Amino acid sequence: MRPSPASARGRRTRTGFTGNMRMNFRLALKGAALAVATGLAGIASAQDEPLKVGFIYCCPIGDLGWSYQHDVGRQAIEEEYGDRVETIFQESVSEGADAERVMTQMALSGADIIFATSFGFMDATNNVAARFPDVQFEHATGYKREHPNVTTYNSRFYEGRAVVGHIAGKMTETNKIGYIASYPIPEVIMGINSFFLHAQKVNPDVELTVVWVYSWFDPAKEADAARAMIEQGVDVITQHTDSTAPQAAAEEAIAAGTRVFTFGQASDMLPYAPAPRIASIIDNWNPYYIKRVGQLLDGTYESMESWGGMPEGEVVIGEITDEVPADIKAEAEAMIAAITAGEYHPFTGPIMKQDGSVFLAEGEVATDEQLLTMNFYIEGIDGDIPN
Repeated sequence: MRPSPASARGRRTRTGFTGNMRMNFRLALKGAALAVATGLAGIASAQDEPLKVGFIYCCPIGDLGWSYQHDVGRQAIEEEYGDRVETIFQESVSEGADAERVMTQMALSGADIIFATSFGFMDATNNVAARFPDVQFEHATGYKREHPNVTTYNSRFYEGRAVVGHIAGKMTETNKIGYIASYPIPEVIMGINSFFLHAQKVNPDVELTVVWVYSWFDPAKEADAARAMIEQGVDVITQHTDSTAPQAAAEEAIAAGTRVFTFGQASDMLPYAPAPRIASIIDNWNPYYIKRVGQLLDGTYESMESWGGMPEGEVVIGEITDEVPADIKAEAEAMIAAITAGEYHPFTGPIMKQDGSVFLAEGEVATDEQLLTMNFYIEGIDGDIPN
């Protein structure tokens, strides 16, 4: 889910066949042996060329963060399948016309499957998919599947927010915790709610400050948000943005004598451990990417909707440092184990909405539809969700 800066860089781009020409050429080579009922099965099983896999990223890959983790998944594909695949990518792709241009170029260069890794690429993905029915398109964190060659996939980040919320509620000394938010979409709102819900469960006096920066990656805005929170007495900060600027701002505060803790976002951000970064939510896309490319290679691929989490190994809590007392660490690890085993769902009632109405009754578990359309704060969070 990430709109972004505008400069773009690609790798290993090949010109030649269009998507349809490439597919027809392969069918001609394989002849009757292909025997494909859906037009997808066995694409790569008998091909003379490697399967070409494209990725577009909203942000710079860098060394940490959202796009970095997707690129780690791209590299995992290469490691898993070797010369059976060829991967290409472009980073720092903005939403809209730029995303359409990049995906069109990838399809024309012979890409068999393209992973569009940001929410802001949703309409562009479906627009290009309509023009290249023989290419598979996968859109991360979106909900539109307007064509049979479009898949949507997501991770249950709220599971990780529950764990770090528990730690935050236990670790705060000021009873003030903060959340640097990107855009007011359901993924972010459910993250805020999960974080606060689990902090409040262990610390009824906790207060949450939310700062919206309207960006997935803007180090200056993220740093300013963190500094503003720290000035207001917030001593534990999490973020739904991708840079390490909040960690750096917290590090400055620590150097000046203020106790502040943070959590890594998307990747581990270990350079800031053992403090201020005391744990992290890691987006591990490797299992999903390896599975989906493998299905395309062996002919079992189908378009679908996917929403994995801790049980699938897609949401991982990074090392909890020794700054966290042993008993709190043990509680966090027990929650991770329960979520992974399917024994605990972070949105289990009773949960009230901010306006006092019932969201979930005692023992009721939120449905995926309720989570994916979440547009309200839970009880105890002050302020409004911006339009």
